Amino acid sequence: MTKDESTSEFQSNPSIKEKGYRPKRSKAVRKRRKLVHKDRLGVEIYVLPNLITTANMFFGFFAIIRAIRGEYTIAAYALVAAAVFDLLDGRVARLTKSESSFGAQYDSLCDLVSFGIAPGLLLFLWALQPYGRIGWLACFFYVACGALRLARFNVYENMKQMTDYKNDDEDSAFFYGLPIPMAAGIVASAIIAFKDLGLEASKSPIILAATIIAGISMVSNFPYRSFKDVDLRKSLPFHYLVTGVGIMVFVAIKPEITLFILFVSYASLGLLSGFYMSLYRKFFKKKKSV
Repeated sequence: MTKDESTSEFQSNPSIKEKGYRPKRSKAVRKRRKLVHKDRLGVEIYVLPNLITTANMFFGFFAIIRAIRGEYTIAAYALVAAAVFDLLDGRVARLTKSESSFGAQYDSLCDLVSFGIAPGLLLFLWALQPYGRIGWLACFFYVACGALRLARFNVYENMKQMTDYKNDDEDSAFFYGLPIPMAAGIVASAIIAFKDLGLEASKSPIILAATIIAGISMVSNFPYRSFKDVDLRKSLPFHYLVTGVGIMVFVAIKPEITLFILFVSYASLGLLSGFYMSLYRKFFKKKKSV
């Protein structure tokens, strides 16, 4: 009996179906299915960078637990620790040449926990709970925008790999949309700064507006400096060192306040430059073309 005859008999005879009969598969198909099944059971990954990524998620989850207990300052410092591990995992992967698709996807999932869900919950419990439905919807908007920001970034990176796209100087020097760790940094530094200054955060309209603006900034196309084009391993002009020393001195004056100023300045400069570029394209380029 040929393959076509056995398939037609299987389709036309319902009694054969009841007996559990299936058409025979070729050896190549069976071999391929075995390989896929084996790959699922025995996925090999790079342990060191993914352990560092797990530490990022650990501190994000720790921040959630502390926020639920009302220990907002400890939760804020836990977000800072998560950000440190988020910076380390990518650099360790590049230094050890252990970058992988698994690591990239895992990093995004951990980032959503540490810099999306944790800051969103922290914002609600710390300041926006008195607003009721408006408060938790604003926090949900922040979390959703963070998830969309991560998904868009992953799609863009996958497209670059599929097309063998090489980064130019402009592409590597900028993020498009506020990075989600920076948005979480604003939340963490705001909590620390408010406590140091003795300010009341509960039902603050400024924090409510800032939560929505942070969400919009993450999904915008506004350019934010990534500083990936600055290679500190190579020789650089002298003013780079002077700038670094100046930033260190500025932060050391009052870290609880100055870190908040730095985070807000970074986010604000991106917003201002984005608005300026959009207005320039809309009005000035039209006048030149006319």
